[in-house]
Amino acid sequence: MDGLSDRVLIRGGKPLSGGIVAQGAKNAALPVMASALLLSGRRLTLERVPDLQDIHTMADLLRHLGAGVNFDKGRMTIDVPEDLKWETPTDLVRRMRASSLVLGPLVARCGRAVLPLPGGCAIGSRPIDLHLKALVKMGAEIDLEHGSVHARTDGLKATRISFDFPSVGATENVLMTAAMTPGESVIENAAREPEIVNLAQALRAMGARVEGDGSGTIRVRGTRSLGAASVRIIPDRIEASTYLLAGVMTRGEVTVNGINPEYLESLIIKLEEAGIPVGVFADSVSVSCRERRWRGITLKTLPYPGFPTDLQPQIMAALCMADGTSVIQESVFDSRYVHVGEFKRMGSKLDIQGNTVVVTGVPRLTGAEVRASDLRAGAALILMGLAAEGETVVCSLKHVWRGYESLLCKMESLGADMRLIPDADGA
Repeated sequence: MDGLSDRVLIRGGKPLSGGIVAQGAKNAALPVMASALLLSGRRLTLERVPDLQDIHTMADLLRHLGAGVNFDKGRMTIDVPEDLKWETPTDLVRRMRASSLVLGPLVARCGRAVLPLPGGCAIGSRPIDLHLKALVKMGAEIDLEHGSVHARTDGLKATRISFDFPSVGATENVLMTAAMTPGESVIENAAREPEIVNLAQALRAMGARVEGDGSGTIRVRGTRSLGAASVRIIPDRIEASTYLLAGVMTRGEVTVNGINPEYLESLIIKLEEAGIPVGVFADSVSVSCRERRWRGITLKTLPYPGFPTDLQPQIMAALCMADGTSVIQESVFDSRYVHVGEFKRMGSKLDIQGNTVVVTGVPRLTGAEVRASDLRAGAALILMGLAAEGETVVCSLKHVWRGYESLLCKMESLGADMRLIPDADGA
């Protein structure tokens, strides 16, 4: 796992060339790991789990609750005892927002749960109100005491949940809770992301009846007892997209293998709109940008299958080098433009207007020392460093290690000149 240092030195201006294999999706693995809590005296086996800090945090959380977790070379086994702890530790939960995914399974299995309000990247307010309202409708009592969620129930009931917004986390929490609630639950305006489908596959493998995943309406017929299962984690569409954009920004040729092109459709459409050649194959996607320019575009982040908010900083970085003007509207999270100030340090021209950024392309970027404010902003700054003239130092890489497995090795295999350097305090 990366993370030996919090800073990386990049000597930019070198076209990247070659192919990499997509890692397993972090945002699919985390909810599937949480779903193991639904089991009693059973084992969940996962394949293609990425070796990331968030994965280890979730594994530690499951261990605290009583599960046995073994993880080696992408394969994870989770053995869940009949008796679980139901109170989660503050130090683990506040490291990662995905910790909220254990709330529903704990209430379903134990009848109660205590969860400190979770942490994660600083990309605006991301309340878990939708999670809590849905659990209340299913029969849970919720109290907020001293910064923690206290949930309890004398018995959950199948019901119909209609979300005001297709929240991924809330959909996952309700989906897992419904899997152990007898009767048919219906989730309307459900999130449609591939990661939701992967979780539904896991629940079906355990014995729950789930239909409609990948659409806006999911039906779940729960059961009080779920069985052992094996699940393969889908490839990471955000990681794959980041490497493709690295190929674009360095005017190189990069192929990502082991990826379902359908997951990248919104990015492919925008790259082609910008005039960038994209090769789409059965299980790989490639870009070829040698000696090419690309033009500015307009895009708006939206829930899947729209353009992903987790790719907004990376495509903004690419558009900083486009011909003409681009307009990016962020509609999913507030405060997700913290990286704009760091982009400007490298010579980009950006103007924030509310939830919109106007990007005026420049012919070249220049190296600078910059700081990652969150996971995806950190990845975007690395892309800018790879494309910039001179040397760039990206600091606060602890965010990046949460989402990109073997990033340095993969970038170096494509020809990048980058290396970890000691932290400012000499660590």
